[in-house]
Amino acid sequence: MTDLSADDKAELLRQLIARELPDELGRFGPFGGRYAPETLMPALQRLTAGAQQLLADPDFQAELAAELGSWVGRPTALTPVPTLSARWNAEVWLKREDLAHTGAHKINNALGQALLAKHLGAKRIIAETGAGQHGVAAAAACARIGLPCVVYMGEIDMERQAPNVDRMRRLGTQVVAVTSGDRTLRAAIDEAFRDWVADPRDSYYLLGSAVGPHPYPYLVRELQSVIGREARHQILAACGELPDAAIACVGGGSNAIGLFHPLLGDSGIRLIGVEAGGRGEALGDNSATLATGRPGVLHGAYSMLLFDADGQIQETHSVSAGLDYPGVGPEHALLKLIGRVDYWSATDEQALAAVDELSAAEGILPALESAHALAGAKRFAREYPGSRILIGLSGRGDKDMPTLSQHEVGAYAHVAS
Repeated sequence: MTDLSADDKAELLRQLIARELPDELGRFGPFGGRYAPETLMPALQRLTAGAQQLLADPDFQAELAAELGSWVGRPTALTPVPTLSARWNAEVWLKREDLAHTGAHKINNALGQALLAKHLGAKRIIAETGAGQHGVAAAAACARIGLPCVVYMGEIDMERQAPNVDRMRRLGTQVVAVTSGDRTLRAAIDEAFRDWVADPRDSYYLLGSAVGPHPYPYLVRELQSVIGREARHQILAACGELPDAAIACVGGGSNAIGLFHPLLGDSGIRLIGVEAGGRGEALGDNSATLATGRPGVLHGAYSMLLFDADGQIQETHSVSAGLDYPGVGPEHALLKLIGRVDYWSATDEQALAAVDELSAAEGILPALESAHALAGAKRFAREYPGSRILIGLSGRGDKDMPTLSQHEVGAYAHVAS
């Protein structure tokens, strides 16, 4: 996969921009596909056909747009941050997904898929969650459209994201603790798939990130691309020019692909995804899949993964529950392969320092996931002084207060990004 010519890479990028990828097999070049039990194939095929039909249906799009406007609160703001800009010697703008209903970008996808499920005749919704934001979004969306919802969440994530567990339950959703495996997002996805296998016709699996078997990476990308479309229009209106760089955090990769995909054809914009560097470079100490991973199959798709010499998927680490995942969406794997997006990493300490810096400088408390993008942006500003930087602020940090309260305010102010 490393011997692609410049022409091959240019053609794959053209196909991405033209929305010709994924292909009919769900492939993004060598990545993606549909690796799932035979019992799920009919459900996946029905979902693929339904998604393609409904996403092209003006009536469905009008229904979704109306809900995004009146219930979710779109378009979300594009906010200049003058104090941070002066400090970093850059022009910094935040795309404020933290202002969307439920507090993160996850609601864009959850609402879209919940509406899709209802149109396809589903009787119940299954979802998984790590940081809890997708679970909250799924719970809210299901309450809005009137479908019962069950959310699987790792036991460790339930402890560090307790406020979101309570929110899901108050929204009428059943939250199931996953005590097997690593007890984080990977285990939650495993359990959600098991549930779906048991009832593939009446249940709908509302997958939260741009991962999994086809059509999920495509479907999530389409529903999250509203972020990039809005941001592009907003920054042109505000500045008259596009940014020098657009930067977003990457776990599974839904908020990043939502920001990046509408900007792929703007060759002057440097696109940078920031993964969780955790506490070190050793396997198990981080979640930097694209930086240190190898290709393999996980949760129904061929992508980059973190596994050991025996092929065993490894437990990962990040201070941010939403980035704590050993895989990544197949479109991101392709974007790295063809060189259109650069993927960096930020450590736990850098992310914690970024939370404190943005909060004190601008009165905006970012999610720990989003703080990784801030750390990456600070690095970019240092390397390219005077640049215009667009940061995807994927969510707000209220959910992280149990984790943040364990760290003294300002304890990581000395950390260089």
